[in-house]
Amino acid sequence: MMVEAGNFAATLLAGALRAGTPLVFATIGEIFTERAGVLNLGIEGILLSGALSAFAVAQMTGSLWAGVGAGLLMGLLLGAIHAFLSVSLRADQVVSGLSLTFFGTGLSGVLGKNMVGIPGRLFQEIPIPILEKIPFLGGIFFRQNALVYLSYLLIFLSFIYLFRTRGGLMLLSCGENPQAAESSGVNAGRVRWMSVLFGGAMAGLGGAYLSLAYNNQWIEGMSAGRGWIALALVIFGGWNPLRAALGAYLFGGLDSLQFKIQAAGAHIPAPILLMTPYVFTLFVLLFSSGEKARRKMSAPEALGLPYVPGERE
Repeated sequence: MMVEAGNFAATLLAGALRAGTPLVFATIGEIFTERAGVLNLGIEGILLSGALSAFAVAQMTGSLWAGVGAGLLMGLLLGAIHAFLSVSLRADQVVSGLSLTFFGTGLSGVLGKNMVGIPGRLFQEIPIPILEKIPFLGGIFFRQNALVYLSYLLIFLSFIYLFRTRGGLMLLSCGENPQAAESSGVNAGRVRWMSVLFGGAMAGLGGAYLSLAYNNQWIEGMSAGRGWIALALVIFGGWNPLRAALGAYLFGGLDSLQFKIQAAGAHIPAPILLMTPYVFTLFVLLFSSGEKARRKMSAPEALGLPYVPGERE
């Protein structure tokens, strides 16, 4: 009995890592974007565009890594559009981001119609020698695919960059007080541009993961609201990559759990199980979106506010 419980827990946790990985990419990208003072509500559209681009290129070239590159480039392109509108033209960031979501969702739906149902290749597990033999934890963390391992590295490096490097401190200053940052010699516009580009690229990578590592085909609307979940996880994690990654894996665990409950034949209506992770996200937003909560969790002071070079508060 204990062995069965241990196997179930290990399988569930391994599934949580796999299901949470696209959220890790998208959430960390959005943390960089918001830490620089720019809000991007276009993550859902970028995820879908990245997923379609990655799948299409992987099908044409036969290379999964070429597909990953295509997803990254699509995210970079859409991120550049958002940066141009919200940073260079100082357009309303909410409107610009929502436009990206509508654009990405519609475009991927139209261009992907002929690819629905076509089976594709999938990133396979790559067990890491020695580490995979660690009791219990080895099978969870070290029998994953290459993109999951890449997400581990991203979590660690993003935390180090934001809070332990000069470049990270410059980025943080642009999100807190771009006027002060500019007076200290930081090009706030350039930092915001680069942060939005990085955020878009990471969302595109998250989309590539969905169609090349989590599913082996293109499915219209396959992001299933993960772009909005990523936005909630940024708040849940207090704009901190480590805490946000834990939130992503928690969501992944809930997502994985509902599939296991269905497979076990539990007499719970499928729609209720499917909505469980999203109900959790809704509660996160309800309890953490107030002004006091945002301040306690270190929300960037200049988040969502356009910056005009030379302007003083």
